[in-house]
Amino acid sequence: MQTAVTVAPRRRGSLRSLLAQVRIEAPTLTDVGVALFTSLLLVLSFPDFNLWPLAWIAVTPLLFAVARRPSPFRAFAMGWITGTVFFYGSCYWLTYSMIHFGGLNTVVAYLLLVPGALVLGLFPAMFAMVLALAFRRWNNKAIFLAPVIWTATEWARLGVTGQLWNAIGYSQSYEPALIQAARWGGVYMVGFLMITVSSAVTFALLNRCKRALIISATCLFGIAMLIAIAYATRVDSHESSTTPDLLVVAIQPNVPMNPSQAAAHMRELIEMHLSESAKALQQLPKDRPRLVIWPESPMNFAYGTDPELQSRLADFTRENHTALLFNSQEPAPGNGLYNSAILINEEGKRISQYDKIRLLPFGEYVPLPHWLPGSSLITALVGDFAAGDKYTLLQIGPVKAGVFICIESAYPSIARTFASEGADVLINISNDGYLGPTAVMRQHLANAIFRAVENGRTLLRVTNSGITAYVSRSGQVKDETSGFQFAMRTWSVYRNHRGPTFYTRLGDAFPAAAAVITVGLFFTALLGNRNRFRG
Repeated sequence: MQTAVTVAPRRRGSLRSLLAQVRIEAPTLTDVGVALFTSLLLVLSFPDFNLWPLAWIAVTPLLFAVARRPSPFRAFAMGWITGTVFFYGSCYWLTYSMIHFGGLNTVVAYLLLVPGALVLGLFPAMFAMVLALAFRRWNNKAIFLAPVIWTATEWARLGVTGQLWNAIGYSQSYEPALIQAARWGGVYMVGFLMITVSSAVTFALLNRCKRALIISATCLFGIAMLIAIAYATRVDSHESSTTPDLLVVAIQPNVPMNPSQAAAHMRELIEMHLSESAKALQQLPKDRPRLVIWPESPMNFAYGTDPELQSRLADFTRENHTALLFNSQEPAPGNGLYNSAILINEEGKRISQYDKIRLLPFGEYVPLPHWLPGSSLITALVGDFAAGDKYTLLQIGPVKAGVFICIESAYPSIARTFASEGADVLINISNDGYLGPTAVMRQHLANAIFRAVENGRTLLRVTNSGITAYVSRSGQVKDETSGFQFAMRTWSVYRNHRGPTFYTRLGDAFPAAAAVITVGLFFTALLGNRNRFRG
């Protein structure tokens, strides 16, 4: 009895001590304000706000706050707030399809966005926590570890969640002069340079002395020189003095997003595709290989099981002396379906098929076990496609094309694999219409721009409702279409006569190295802090 009486006060004392420690370590209102300000700067850096210069200093407030009070718990909380609000604010458009096509109440749709934002926010949280540990171990000098840690956590986000949407480097997509370093280390290296700028500014603010200003200025000068060198050695795609190897007609049909409406007018829509394509082909010479590209759309072609469609498209390609690339739902093992890109040659024969490898969660499949209650209902609503596993290059005349579908443009490895296997040109067919006239249109194109620069390959982006565009090897966007209207473009394509870029050869070696260094920093800082506290 005496022992129980003695232990209870000790337990209450330990609990009070823990609560007191939590109160000390918890972020203050000022800390929360700093986190919100950082996330606001990041949101404004991306489309549709497009204030891209802000991204170069956007993380400075968070870095400064973590350096001044390097509590791992507080830093984690601030990073989590920053990341959660940023992802929620920049990806609000995910609610559009829930509201307009799923029939959800607006409030419910926006609430459903919270869990995903919280999960993605964990990665900026881990960045801030590791950085705080580094500050405790190495003081203000640790600020220059921030770019390494940030790169590692962005790479981890893709590996763990399958999402790299709005990595900080993507904010610079529409400024070709600033993104050429992607040839060396992908979108991650551009982000590394940006966080280095924020770190240099933060270092000057923390120390406020002549020596710190010189160090920061030297760092900024070095970044400027790297950007200048990357731009000066860019892959120039200007080849107008040579004869093109392939002539392309791109159709943006603006098919209605309601699948039942598209199905009801299928014949008229097919005739529109064919007639507009034929009209464009009449303006092109016949002495060069020609290709018509139709995008992913709600028409839901089923070429493999539709003899009438097979016959109609064969007639079209033979009569117009052109190859045709289009999207179709094709049979997969186990009575499943592939989301595929089909290539028909000038003789009307299907010669290639690429089956989409990276599917969209809750859009093309349900990432839940079939035995889970309610999963079958969700599957019936969103579909249940099978994933492909082959990187099939499409041969059109002398040109080899790597084709990827919709969200696959957000996965650097897809385009890189095609480029490493010999693709002369990259083609992205997509349908963003379900997400409406929102920022997703320019954010999605931003991904495609980086895939072109990373691999030094021209990229043709053909969409149902926009944005259709020609992206040069150096990331210049040309012939950009407006959204939600019919449009047609004709482009010239040339075979690639250049070797692979550094990124195409080595892939994610740069972020992988950053991840290894970050793990080492974490354990070194953790052990060092423990020993210091014991001493």
